[in-house]
Amino acid sequence: MKKSALLTIALMLVMSLFLAACGGKDEKSAKKEDEKAGSETAAPKEGGTITLAVSTAPEGVFESAYYRSAIDAQILNFTTESMFATNDELETVPHLATWEISEDKLTYTFKIKEGVKWHNGEELTAEDWQFALETMADPDYDGSRFNYVEGIKGATEKKDGKADHIEGINVIDPHTIAITFKEVKINNLENLWPTPMPKKAYEGIAVKDLAESDPVRKEPVGLGAFKVKKVVAGEYVELERNDEYWQGKPKLDGVVIKVIDPSLANGAFQNGEVDIMEIAPASVKELEGMDNVRVEESGGTAYSYIGLRFGHRDQATRTNVADFDKFNSKELRHALLYAINRPAMIDAFLSGKGKVFNTVVPSAFWIAVDDSEINQYEFNTDKAKELLAEAGYKDIDGDGFVEDPQGKPFKISFGHYAGNATFEGRSQAIIQSWNDIGVKTELATGTLIEFNLYNDMKDQDDAALEAFFGSWSTGSDPDPSGLWDNDAEWNYGRWVNEESHKLLMEGLSEKAFDNDYRKQVYVDWQKLFNEELPALPLWENMDLYGINKRLQGVHINAVGYQDNVHEWYITE
Repeated sequence: MKKSALLTIALMLVMSLFLAACGGKDEKSAKKEDEKAGSETAAPKEGGTITLAVSTAPEGVFESAYYRSAIDAQILNFTTESMFATNDELETVPHLATWEISEDKLTYTFKIKEGVKWHNGEELTAEDWQFALETMADPDYDGSRFNYVEGIKGATEKKDGKADHIEGINVIDPHTIAITFKEVKINNLENLWPTPMPKKAYEGIAVKDLAESDPVRKEPVGLGAFKVKKVVAGEYVELERNDEYWQGKPKLDGVVIKVIDPSLANGAFQNGEVDIMEIAPASVKELEGMDNVRVEESGGTAYSYIGLRFGHRDQATRTNVADFDKFNSKELRHALLYAINRPAMIDAFLSGKGKVFNTVVPSAFWIAVDDSEINQYEFNTDKAKELLAEAGYKDIDGDGFVEDPQGKPFKISFGHYAGNATFEGRSQAIIQSWNDIGVKTELATGTLIEFNLYNDMKDQDDAALEAFFGSWSTGSDPDPSGLWDNDAEWNYGRWVNEESHKLLMEGLSEKAFDNDYRKQVYVDWQKLFNEELPALPLWENMDLYGINKRLQGVHINAVGYQDNVHEWYITE
């Protein structure tokens, strides 16, 4: 995916994230320029190494088509490049390639920059991109991003073993490639996998073995401003400058991505041991009091929510199957959201750095529904209890907890991943909120779950995760189908709804080239989601960064902070 979206898909797997209100672009852009200008206090200089701190150890998957961890994504943003990128206005723009679109809107012909070199000295060609797309459509590909090639003509046939190549890919010459989609969609480009693979570096490695191979795990070959020099599992990854970087030699000599205990982060900033880190809201006040640190915040394109399980994923057919009925009652789902005091949780666990919202389309997007058109689900325990009673959830045995409408014991197993110090309190606050309205709720596995294991459990539809805390970063494309359509792989609740599917497909249809029409379709979809509540929207979060004042040139926008790492520099 586009470089700036790497952080995107994975933050989806990680933390409580971001979002901003949809203010005027001129004002927003001016603010960013002011912030950037105000932080640059000295002329750029070359040399030096910085430390980027992370709170979780990377998994060590240094290939974009296979990574799962947000930490790996941050590393990849230093080492990889994509054919197109996202600008500050959330528009898809050329990066390594430009393109032309056929009259029938089905074929995109890309012209790739010449002279761009991989870290091993080989030149980037159209075959490297073709290789990536063909790999991801291979039946033996075991990554999670087939959906980014699925729209290409013939990709599904290859994935199903009915073809040995993707029909819709045509390499015209070493720097020109034509890609034909199977149907016209407004976001075919945004949903196309844009990151090439080093074909020659992977030569001779079977697709089934690629994810665990040395070129992916130990000796990665990228196109980015920095290349991997050393990996010490669980401790740090050291990057060194790529002097042949296509946008010019980076100003820094290197970057160290170092794992630190979140509770020690502020002290590390104070001592000058850390130069940049994504920070928790609770850290903001202390960091703002440090002379050597600046705190920057940005509205992002993500949100936090509580997922509810409706079924499982059939991996063989790549479909979601609705066969778990615990949350089939809409009144129950409504009650669970009314029971949560979201403003209080934002104050307590996000230090006020968040905004209550009631759909799953961040307000930064032009398709976002106006709050006046949807239910706000303001905190109301009496309303929650009324809804439970109306749906037949009543306390029959007098133990303070409701039984289900059939009179059977009812209990929810709620899961949350481990992380910073606020996560324990946050998970307990949600559990207590539901216990307070008589819905017995317990913490899945009895403790917060290690993050990578938590992701595995979601992937495998683990029975312990009946309800689960999650966050998604949506990237630049407002289309929610990749997360919420019936058969979307990342629709972890496995919600299947035909009316939802129909609207989501209509929002991508040829009619959707009319922006007014497309917005109305998505407004209708958000109203449906808001009424059905297949998941419980909690809040949009701010992106928060602690930055040592010696580090300059960092550009922050709605999709991250790593789109110009070759321009970062230090002043001492």
